[in-house]
Amino acid sequence: MTQPLKIALAGLGTVGAGVIKLLGENAALIERRAGRPIEIIAVSARDRTRDRGVDLSRFAWVDDAGELSHRDDVDAVVELIGGSDGPALTIARAALTNGKAFVTANKAMIAHHGLELAATAEKTGAALKYEAAVAGGIPVIKGLREGAAANEIGHVYGILNGTCNYILTAMEEAGRDFADVLAEAQALGYAEADPSFDIDGVDAAHKLSILASLAFGTTIDFDAVAITGIRHIIAADIAEAAALGFRVRLVGFGEAGPKGLFQRVHPCLVPIGHPLAHVVGSLNAVVAEGNYVGRLIFQGRGAGEGPTASAVVADLVDIARGEYGPAFAMPVASLARLAPAPAGERNGRAYLRFTVADRPGVLAEITAAMRDAGVSIESLIQRGAAADGSVLLVMVTHECPESSVTDALARLQGSQSLIGKPMLMHILDV
Repeated sequence: MTQPLKIALAGLGTVGAGVIKLLGENAALIERRAGRPIEIIAVSARDRTRDRGVDLSRFAWVDDAGELSHRDDVDAVVELIGGSDGPALTIARAALTNGKAFVTANKAMIAHHGLELAATAEKTGAALKYEAAVAGGIPVIKGLREGAAANEIGHVYGILNGTCNYILTAMEEAGRDFADVLAEAQALGYAEADPSFDIDGVDAAHKLSILASLAFGTTIDFDAVAITGIRHIIAADIAEAAALGFRVRLVGFGEAGPKGLFQRVHPCLVPIGHPLAHVVGSLNAVVAEGNYVGRLIFQGRGAGEGPTASAVVADLVDIARGEYGPAFAMPVASLARLAPAPAGERNGRAYLRFTVADRPGVLAEITAAMRDAGVSIESLIQRGAAADGSVLLVMVTHECPESSVTDALARLQGSQSLIGKPMLMHILDV
C-alpha cells in the first residue's frame, strides 16, 4: 500500500474542524484522487476542552503548536491559526526549514512574509501552498498560477471580501444605512465583533497583493496598496448609483505596466452590465484579463467552514501527488520588483457626493472648482433639502486624470458650503 501523507493541524476553529470533517467524509474519494491516503497525525489548539463537533481522540494532542513542525512522523503542516506574525509565522518558518510541506489559509501572513517563506521552500524543496488564503473555496490561486500560466495578465480585480459585499448588497436591497446593516451582519456571524479589517479594506488588500504577485510575476508589495473601506457609504450613495445605472461594490484592482504596479482597494461604481454587479451577498469573485485566454471569472463562496476547508484539502491532494512548484508561479529571484504606479496619472470617471448647505451659490462654487481643475461633469443630481436643511448633490465626471478630481476636491477644502467630507468613488471601466 502506498504510504499515506501524514499531516499535523494547527488551529481547530471553524475551518480546522471542517478539514477534519472533509478528510473523514470524503476519505475514499480523496485517496483515489491523491493516489494515497491523507491522514491527520497530530493537532493543536489553545483550548483542549472545547467541543468542536469532531472526534479528536484519534489524533495526538500537542499543547505547543510550534512542536508540530518538528515531529518526525509528520510530512505536512496545516496552519489555521491566523495572524501575520506570532505562532503562525513561527510554525511556517520551522516547517519549511525542516523540509515539510506547509499549507495555510492565512492571507495576512502570505501578504507580509510570503516571499521569505517561498524562498525557504525553494531552498529546502518543500511545498508552500495557500489556495485557501484568497477567496475561500474558489480555485483562483491555481487558476492564475497554472491555468493562465501562458498568458500575460493585463488586469486582475474583484470582490475579495464577503463581509463588505454582504453589507453593500443588504443596503442595496433594503435601502438601509451602513451602521444598521453592519450590526445585523455581526448578529448573524457574517462580520466580526471588531470588523475593522473587513470594512476598512485591509482583508481585501492582503488578498489583492497576493493576486497581483501571481498575475504579474511581481514581488508582493502590500504596503503599496491604496486602501479605502466602506464605512462612509450611505444609503443615498447606493440609491443614486442605482439611478445612474451602477451598483456599489468594494473592488480590489491591480495592474502592472511601464509606470509600475498599481494596486487599490476602493468602493467602486460597477456598471449594471458588468459581471461583478451581480455578485451578491457574501460571495466573492475575481476577474483576470489574459492576452490569449481573454476574460476569466472565478466566482463562489469566499469564506466559511466548507469552502475554506475544501481549498485546504485541495492543496493537500496536490502535495500527496507531488504536484507543486514555486509558490508564486516562478522562483522568487525571477519576480520583478516594480515601483508603485502613481494613481494621479490614471484616467477614469468618478462619482462624487456632496452634502451641502441649502443656500444660493453653492452649486456654482462646486462647479467652478471642477472647471478650474479641468474636470468636466457628465451628469448631476441635486435632491431637495432634508429636515436639517442640508442638500445632497451627486455628480459623475467625464473621463479625466484622477489628479484633476483630487485637485478639485482640494480647492473645496474648508468651504463653508460643504457639510462633512465629500464622498469619492471611482467607476469601474474595464
